[in-house]
Amino acid sequence: MTKDTDPAVDRDAALRRIRTWLWIFIVCLVLSGLTAFPLESETRWLASAIDGSGVGGHWPALAGRAAQVRDGIAETNARYPFLAYGTDWLAFAHLVIAAAFWGPLRDPVRNVWVIRWALLACAGVLPLALVCGPLRGIPLYWRFIDMSFGVVGAVPLLIVLRAVRRLEWSRAVTVPNGFTAPAPVR
Repeated sequence: MTKDTDPAVDRDAALRRIRTWLWIFIVCLVLSGLTAFPLESETRWLASAIDGSGVGGHWPALAGRAAQVRDGIAETNARYPFLAYGTDWLAFAHLVIAAAFWGPLRDPVRNVWVIRWALLACAGVLPLALVCGPLRGIPLYWRFIDMSFGVVGAVPLLIVLRAVRRLEWSRAVTVPNGFTAPAPVR
């Protein structure tokens, strides 16, 4: 058997690919979680950036919405600061979900259920935005932005799932006569 056909080389490459994509997903989850803490200062910065860059002149609806969100968060925090505790929990949930990927980083085949579960969560973003968005007065274009997080999040997870399936098959048992038995399905 040559080095090019050695299953161990393929497994190593597959593991590197899986771990790289998982780390990208984890970092994005952590960043998303951390940005849920300072919403008031972030929305103040965003509204200022839109106004200062001239983008607001080209898209006045976007500038108006950014100002409305900035003012709404500031007023809510001034009158009802306890409501921000909900976004603190949102941030915490992102960090906890990111921690759940420790298992797939260590053994992606054994913990493939975490990847499948995360794909279901990404898919769940779509009906949530479509159903709850109109109930909360979220503009249609913003619902598409929200839905894009589920779609974009699913991309690395699908790449990982495909690589895990290949890795699972590479772990198949090879018998002396050359027969390769498939890996057990989980």
